[in-house]
Parts: sequence; structure tokens; C-alpha cells
Amino acid sequence: MATAMQAVSPREEARPEGWGRSLIEVRELTKHFGPVVALAGVSLTVSAGEVHCLLGDNGAGKSTLIKTLSGVHKPTGGDFVVDGKPVTFSSPREALDAGIATVFQDLAMIPLLSITRNFFMGREPVKRVGPMSFMDMDFANKIARQEMRRIGIDVRDPEQAVGTLSGGERQCVAIARAVYFGAKVLILDEPTSALGVAQTSMVLKFIRQVRAKGLGVIFITHNVRHAYAVGDRFTILNRGRTLGTFAKTEIGLDELQTKMAGDKELQDLSEELGGTV
Repeated sequence: MATAMQAVSPREEARPEGWGRSLIEVRELTKHFGPVVALAGVSLTVSAGEVHCLLGDNGAGKSTLIKTLSGVHKPTGGDFVVDGKPVTFSSPREALDAGIATVFQDLAMIPLLSITRNFFMGREPVKRVGPMSFMDMDFANKIARQEMRRIGIDVRDPEQAVGTLSGGERQCVAIARAVYFGAKVLILDEPTSALGVAQTSMVLKFIRQVRAKGLGVIFITHNVRHAYAVGDRFTILNRGRTLGTFAKTEIGLDELQTKMAGDKELQDLSEELGGTV
């Protein structure tokens, strides 16, 4: 008697081991700067193979949360769990060692240095010649060219200045660098800000590629359309608090936009402008 076989979609079959397991969990995280309360109880989880979008207007607490997760700030209270273990980072290096890499909006790149130099900055491969140590440029250029090609950027000369690349290409270099050096969780701070349509498309496409590798991605943005294009879940921040977390299957684009703007505030503004919002 023939037994029925359950069909497995190609996407499910290709998923890396550990897909869906919790990588980061934040519970009621708070951060005070003297009398100023920057975070007043933020909660979210990030799983492997997930793009978790963090949405909020200016002053919502997004930047403070990024810096707390990446080891720049120590939280005042709450729980921060990485791979099932409570952690408190004292520096960004400790966060990197735990597999949490952050690509800030300013990218931390030196425009006049080469793509290769920026790619390996602080982690240069070294070769020894007698008692002397040198950066292994042949190996570094090979890897830089290989990783750029992998994300769809054909670099003729990896020793060209990184400042000659477009804004979208520089974002992709920064993301590829974090992935190459073993990041488990990638925090992206407004990666599509000030980019054109083609460059934005390039960055969003690469974020999908990173998710397919099984990494967890925290995508911080105030652009709901960009978030909705790649996001799996959405957490909305307002004045340092979590207003809610929604799966993509639970909420549409328009409703997400309304919740981010604040239902009451948007309704009041719409009435003030004659229902044009």
C-alpha cells in the first residue's frame, strides 16, 4: 500500500538548521539618563530567519534601544536575553562577540579608504614575513571581491575608494561585512534613509538574502512601506514604550501606518485638515 508523502515547499526545504529559534528577547527594558526616561518598558523578540521591524517616529526611543542592544548603553532595568542567557554588555565589542552586529546610519566607513580596507577594518587578515607582520592584501581583496559579487555588486577593483560607491552599495558593503564576520543578529539603523528608489530596492533585496541565511534582522525605520516590503513582524514604539507587536498576517499596510502615527493623533490631524490625511 502506497503511503502518502507530505509535500515540502522549496522554501521550507532550504531553511537552515535552527530556523525560528529565539535569538534575542527583550522584556520591559528601561533606560534613564538622569531624570530623562528614554525607554520606559520595551519588549520584543527576534528569531532566526526573521526580519523584525522596529517602527516609530522621531523621539520614539529607537536610537536608544539600538545603542542599548549593541552595547553602547547599559540598560537601567528589564531583561535582555541572548541565545537563552541573560546578558549585560559593557561595550560594542562584547555585543559583537555575542553575534550582534549593528549597521548604524552613518555606516562607520572612511570614504577615502578602499572597499577592502573598510570591509576588514579592525579585523585585518595578517601574514608574517620573518619577524614582520603585514596585512594580507591578496587574501583580503579576494574575499572582498567575492562577498561583493555574492550580493550582486561587481567590483572591478576592491582597492577603489569606498566613497566611489553609491549609498545603497555602501549599505550593502556594511551589511555583508557583518554577515561575513559571523553575525547572528543584524541591527540596521534606517538603512534606506536618503536612498533613491533603485538603491532602496538593492538594500531591501539584500535584507531578504540575509534573512534566507537564517539570521535575525532588526530593521529600524520610520518608513512603513519599506518595512512592510521585507518585514515578518512589526513592533511600534512611542515615547519609549512598546505600543504593540504585529505579525504581517495580522495587519495591513494602511493599518500599520495608522498605528505608527497614533490613531488619535492622526484622527485629530485629519479633522483639522478637512479629512485629507
